[in-house]
Amino acid sequence: MIKFGPRTVLNSITFSVPRCKTTVIIGASGCGKSTLLKLMVGYLKPDAGQILYDGADITTMDDDQLDPVRKRFGILFQNGALFNSMTVGENVALPLVEHTNLDSKIIRMIVKMKLELVGLRGFEDLKPAQISGGMKKRVGLARAIALDPEIVYYDEPSAGLDPITAAVIDDLMVDLSHKLNITSVVVTHHMDSAFKIADNIIMLHGGRIIAQGAPDAFRRSADPLIRQFVEGLADGPVPFQMSADDYIQDLLQVN
Repeated sequence: MIKFGPRTVLNSITFSVPRCKTTVIIGASGCGKSTLLKLMVGYLKPDAGQILYDGADITTMDDDQLDPVRKRFGILFQNGALFNSMTVGENVALPLVEHTNLDSKIIRMIVKMKLELVGLRGFEDLKPAQISGGMKKRVGLARAIALDPEIVYYDEPSAGLDPITAAVIDDLMVDLSHKLNITSVVVTHHMDSAFKIADNIIMLHGGRIIAQGAPDAFRRSADPLIRQFVEGLADGPVPFQMSADDYIQDLLQVN
């Protein structure tokens, strides 16, 4: 469980992430997807509960204890989170420079290898401002796998991308998962992407897990809430706005 002030954001969340599989977390905006991801990587601590990684509870660890665990993670942030003052190559090299004692020549070789995996070898000397949004995501992915992580966390990897570029990112995630035997956890609200990449889907609503299973189970589900989200329907159990009664009550509480 985690609260922000009086508001409970996530509660009674229990699930496991299978090794070398892709687990996709879906749900409407504000349902707690990104908060759950931050909990899983140790950026936030829950108010109650455990988060186990290889049997160790990361919620009890301080930053010094978490550091070696986090080195086993790769993270692709929603906006790529590249450093604009650095070249593409320097961005990808950053985890290697900070967390290893490798010779600079070896680091440059690894950078080329990681950029090759995402189709960007030869772009090492460009700055982030010189490449497209989709390329920035791919550079961010190359950086996320720089340390050969066991698990990669993706926060809305398709956000802000055109359909073709989003499909390229989806293909890369599937390809890297198979080639490198990576476990993936992906937060998204794009169902086309979820169905394409997922081995298992978890759906959040109201701070709780309301469904989890294989993609086909979601495709076949008759649950109105799941159908609304999967089909992108404006009308359904998830309201687009407050009811009239809630709106009036909200106005009456204004001081």
